[in-house]
Amino acid sequence: MMGWNRLRWFFPMLILAGAILVFVLRSTMNDYVLSIVCFTGINIILAVSLNVTNGFTGLFSLGHPAFMAVGGYVAAILTFPVARKAMLLPALPAWLAAQQWSLLPALILGGLGATFAAFRVGFSVLRLKGHYLAVATLGFLIILQVLITNLESYTRGPLGLNGLPMLTNLWWVYVWAVITIYVCWKVKHSSLGRSMLAIRENEIAAECLGIPLARTRIMSFALGAFFAGVAGGLWAHLVTAITPTTFSVIMAFNLVVMVVVGGSGSITGAAFAAVMLTVVVEVLRPLEESLEAYGISEVIVAIGLLLILLYRPQGLFGSQEPAFVVRQRQRVSGEVGRASSYQNGKGGGIKSIF
Repeated sequence: MMGWNRLRWFFPMLILAGAILVFVLRSTMNDYVLSIVCFTGINIILAVSLNVTNGFTGLFSLGHPAFMAVGGYVAAILTFPVARKAMLLPALPAWLAAQQWSLLPALILGGLGATFAAFRVGFSVLRLKGHYLAVATLGFLIILQVLITNLESYTRGPLGLNGLPMLTNLWWVYVWAVITIYVCWKVKHSSLGRSMLAIRENEIAAECLGIPLARTRIMSFALGAFFAGVAGGLWAHLVTAITPTTFSVIMAFNLVVMVVVGGSGSITGAAFAAVMLTVVVEVLRPLEESLEAYGISEVIVAIGLLLILLYRPQGLFGSQEPAFVVRQRQRVSGEVGRASSYQNGKGGGIKSIF
């Protein structure tokens, strides 16, 4: 029981440590460093949520930036000042043009918009596997960029929306980071998460055990999309602007690198890799400017990825979490019972998550 007690206190202690860290950072660091710390937290949200899709279920998705764009634009339009909406977005419906929401409901609605997009796209593209799925989700990202660019009356096209209120701060970013880690952790250690991992390891065996493949895939796709949409809203209100080119193929590649380096299926690994890669890129940026060798950070990240794939293909953490938060063996029988109820379609998997 000692291990379970540690696990029960892990997330409250994580929240307390994060609150202390945020207070110290806000009082001691300049705006540039604070922005880097905020971007690090947003990348943690993105990497951990992408790990639900790519790591837990084994789907190779490159569409995470597309869901960021959906959530970012929804949140940006909802928080945009009413006076500027009338001038810059004249085609908006009257009821929407009169709205100016606070950040929290705008982020939630942006996440729900990304989830809706994931459901719409998922029913089609999740029939594919492997590199076919990667190409399909990449195509969705490109289609969405073109759509946003051409809807000038609603999104200002390639100019994007600038002058957004700067509502994102350390508190918002790291509260959402903790929520993302907590939800994904509970999913991983529920019967639903076990079903996802079973699909990743062997789809045929999982289907023979009664696991609904299509429903489980779509649920993992939608859950990752929700937090990607929230991260997009946080991103937009941190840089106070959003354009269709912000959420690019390069961003998709960087997010996949975080998941692969940290370990597919490891929440701790995804968070660690997000911190490491964000800091490495920001540290190398002054070197790029001084030497006029732009792109050297991408080259170094690519070389590091190749070395990881050659010498530790399972990633730094594999699919595991640190030993001090691993569940005790006595709980395995309970997990098996909940997995059976989920596989029989009784909803036990969803109920056991929270």
